[in-house]
Amino acid sequence: MNRSYGIVPRIVVAIDSFKGCITSAEANGAACLVVNRLWPEVAVTALPVSDGGEGWLEAFRAAIGGVLRDVEVFDPLLRPIRASFLQNKELAVIETAQASGLTLLRPEERHPLQASSYGTGQLVIHALNNGCRRLVVGLGGSAVSDAGRGMLKAIDEAWPEGLKSDLLRQVQITIATDVTNPLCGENGAAAVFGPQKGATPEEVAELDRRAAAFARSMALLSGYDCSHRPGAGAAGGLGYAFMQCLHAECRPGIDLLMDMAGFDHLLSGAGLVITGEGSADGQTLMGKLPMGIMKRALRQGVPTLLIAGRVAEAERLLQAGFSRVECIHPWGFPHREAMRPEVTLRHIGETLQRILSELMPS
Repeated sequence: MNRSYGIVPRIVVAIDSFKGCITSAEANGAACLVVNRLWPEVAVTALPVSDGGEGWLEAFRAAIGGVLRDVEVFDPLLRPIRASFLQNKELAVIETAQASGLTLLRPEERHPLQASSYGTGQLVIHALNNGCRRLVVGLGGSAVSDAGRGMLKAIDEAWPEGLKSDLLRQVQITIATDVTNPLCGENGAAAVFGPQKGATPEEVAELDRRAAAFARSMALLSGYDCSHRPGAGAAGGLGYAFMQCLHAECRPGIDLLMDMAGFDHLLSGAGLVITGEGSADGQTLMGKLPMGIMKRALRQGVPTLLIAGRVAEAERLLQAGFSRVECIHPWGFPHREAMRPEVTLRHIGETLQRILSELMPS
């Protein structure tokens, strides 16, 4: 990445959220401040990003515009809350975490056997009732493991014909997730994601049994079975319900966002991409957001700098194509301090100040 100020005409900044600490927009803002201060003549394009979970609406609103619709839905414990979806003409962007998210529950309220995706179904209904016929649904950060039964119940109750409504046949749905897990089994929704939602080993087994029984009954009714498809296990099985009953297409969230934001066009003429995430390691290479960004940049020969709050397996990341990988925190920095937003933002700025200063001509 030996590029000097004179040959870096434009920089693209697309940093993921540092979960539990700062948003994508906040991270981008810290990076842009440094670039603008060091290289005031360099054009900077910042794109808030998300792979389908936290920040999905924010990322799409920045990319395509639209209006946020505030509606009443149920949370995972069927309590009324306010949630939003983004509407741009006939397109609706839905973030399932708005209605079915883990952050909506206190730790002691996490009961996956009771948690319902009904509120996500209500978001779908509100979008359709507002004239949307194309839905882009981000799956991530959910508190539910009900294989989408709650969502389907909400939709089935919305119209006299239920899930067989002519309206649903007119709708094109794309679900976005970086999860490739099937619905059931040792790599399924309950086994892999249930524990982080509060499920005990016994509850994981029960959730998996329920999901398998539901999938068998749906396969008998429809004559096909989507439970083994990659992404079926996303958001506690919401991926399965969308594909099985609403004929949704499943795509990686970052690819979908970059296509709709015209990311390849943004890369034209760029000399550097800056991306990042809270923790970068071998898992980053398994379809996580920075990997998707780097692959797009690599196709156009644009180097990609990766920053993170924690870095492991840096050599693997470099071999995969990142031009430079940097941890923003000093070695041994206390985790509690690293999770303070003001500290993370300051360290992003200091790290990029050091790196970009190295690129400036002497």
